[in-house]
Amino acid sequence: MTNKIELIPAIDIIGGQCVRLTKGDYTQKKVYNTNPIDVALEFESLGFKRLHVVDLDGAKSKHIVNKEVLEAISKSTNLKIDFGGGIKTKDDIEQAFEHGASMVTIGSIAVTQPDLFIEWINKYGADRLILGADVRNGKISINGWKEDSSEDLLPFLKKYIDKGVKNVLCTEISKDGTLQGPAIELYKRIMQEYPGLHLIASGGVSSNQDITELEKAGIPAVVFGKAYYEGKIDIQKLGLKK
Repeated sequence: MTNKIELIPAIDIIGGQCVRLTKGDYTQKKVYNTNPIDVALEFESLGFKRLHVVDLDGAKSKHIVNKEVLEAISKSTNLKIDFGGGIKTKDDIEQAFEHGASMVTIGSIAVTQPDLFIEWINKYGADRLILGADVRNGKISINGWKEDSSEDLLPFLKKYIDKGVKNVLCTEISKDGTLQGPAIELYKRIMQEYPGLHLIASGGVSSNQDITELEKAGIPAVVFGKAYYEGKIDIQKLGLKK
């Protein structure tokens, strides 16, 4: 691969362990490693530069929970970490940055408290914030995917792109953790509408071919987790530069 698309491995954390859920269902949990720091070090040794860390306990309890894990990964590696899950207050976002996040992913707050999210864009800068757009049946889903809002995806994105947002992490929930291929048509539609966006595709990646297809479609970045943990992606063929 030419590796134009930015490749971002993911570590999802429950109870301090590296896990994956299927379609965001906490009852469909699989533990891949009891030590996320080991996993992060492995990603770094393979040549990855960035890491997507999700505090699933935080998403469920509506405040950051696994900040010590974030800090340990940050201190053990040189990876650029983007962190999400449970960031609901000024205290949460400050803790995420203090414990080593380079960027934070904000989803629910952008739906429930738009003024607060805009305040954060102005305070921390659009470069340090990623708008999390989790989609189910065309609507934005919030609070660890347990609730669907009335917000339609494209107008929701436009509202914040107009306020300076540059980074969007879009997860098609029906695809997440299923290894059934990403929602390429959805991502193409977003890029046609907002060509300057740094869109990060998330959910359903099952192979190197899926990553190639996303790259061909002009998608700037992709997050993957389960496909790596299940040995379905050949890292050597991704052409990472160490």
